[in-house]
Amino acid sequence: MVDIATRVHNHRWRIDPIVRSLIDTDFYKLLMCQSVFRNRPNTQVAFSLINRTTRIPLAHLIDEGELREQLDHIRTLRLTRGESTWLRGNTFYGKRQMFRSDFMEWFEALQLPSYHLERVVDQYELTFEGSWPEVMLWEIPALAVLMELRGRAVLKDMGKFELQVLYARAMTKLWEKIERMRAIEGLRIADFGTRRRHSYLWQDWCVQAMIEGLGSKFAGTSNCHIAMKRDIEAIGTNAHELPMVYAALARDDTELARAPYDVLADWHEEHDGNLRIILPDTYGTEGFLQNAPDWLAGWTGIRIDSGAPEAGAEAAIAWWKSRGEDPTQKLVIFSDGLDVDRIAELHAKFSGRVRVSFGWGTLLTNDFRGLVERDALAPFSLVCKAIRADGRPTVKLSDNPEKAMGPEDEIARYKRVFGVGEQERMEVMV
Repeated sequence: MVDIATRVHNHRWRIDPIVRSLIDTDFYKLLMCQSVFRNRPNTQVAFSLINRTTRIPLAHLIDEGELREQLDHIRTLRLTRGESTWLRGNTFYGKRQMFRSDFMEWFEALQLPSYHLERVVDQYELTFEGSWPEVMLWEIPALAVLMELRGRAVLKDMGKFELQVLYARAMTKLWEKIERMRAIEGLRIADFGTRRRHSYLWQDWCVQAMIEGLGSKFAGTSNCHIAMKRDIEAIGTNAHELPMVYAALARDDTELARAPYDVLADWHEEHDGNLRIILPDTYGTEGFLQNAPDWLAGWTGIRIDSGAPEAGAEAAIAWWKSRGEDPTQKLVIFSDGLDVDRIAELHAKFSGRVRVSFGWGTLLTNDFRGLVERDALAPFSLVCKAIRADGRPTVKLSDNPEKAMGPEDEIARYKRVFGVGEQERMEVMV
């Protein structure tokens, strides 16, 4: 077991690059990347860092030279022989050879493309441009770098014993959460915390604690490198990125309205079983379900990632019933800003009505709230999103307008096309 406090104090992480592998990323990025590689390999996209919590002045906290050093290091990474063997030969979601040979040959030769970094007042403007399959793989490591450098900035002047006490308190805090979750009968939960983790070493510790503390209740981790290292399941399906880019490529309103379903039609060709999970909220869950083709009702389940989770689950249950499906056989994955109280509430409310699962993210791998002065390690909302595709702006509406993004005129157009009316604003923690 790594003594994280000693490592931080003695080395300031100098011996530990923040991202140490191309598969130190979320599993769904690789699944989506293979789909994009097959269906839209020549699409040109731009991704950009977006700090939703503007009160956190990243450019004041993080040294630009150190940030460039970490980003440059990521560009030196290549898939190792062991990593390639794991991806080629492992069983994922009950399927062997999940990743095709042509995709793996491309991935084995991949160097992530260059980046553009500029300081704008007290924030960083960080963008990546190029072919979609290459650029999309910057998202997770870029976020991990910014989050960890922010943490290092806060911890850099702490002494040896202060760091030991800090990590002891954080470990105790997590273990108390795990002890509470042990009592939840039938719980199924996975680690979704890579992108906004405190650090790689801390995420790895959290995963080990979940393995020991929850046993079979712990379904696995979204982090491919940790899944390989700890010999556990790699968890993940698809994300908002796919419908956002497909929609941006639409030539008219008719194609725009069809874009979210075109994404899933392509996905349907490649995956079955528990990989057939709908993410319906990119342009509003209500309209998505109302206009969804009948074949989607046969999919395994739905992931709820914005808005009021109870409302999203109830909408899914009503939709399945209206399409002649049995909701008790369907899977609902809750994944938005979860902590133990919400997990317990949602499990109690929906267990038995549907199959319930949880993707626990930032408040698993980065909950240092209340542990340092001025709460300087509290998590914040940092994202890296596709902002353009073939020169056209992308749009996300979400079930929570606080998460909406895109030019105002395009947001208005998308709301009209997808029939999105007034929405309840909800605070975004992460």
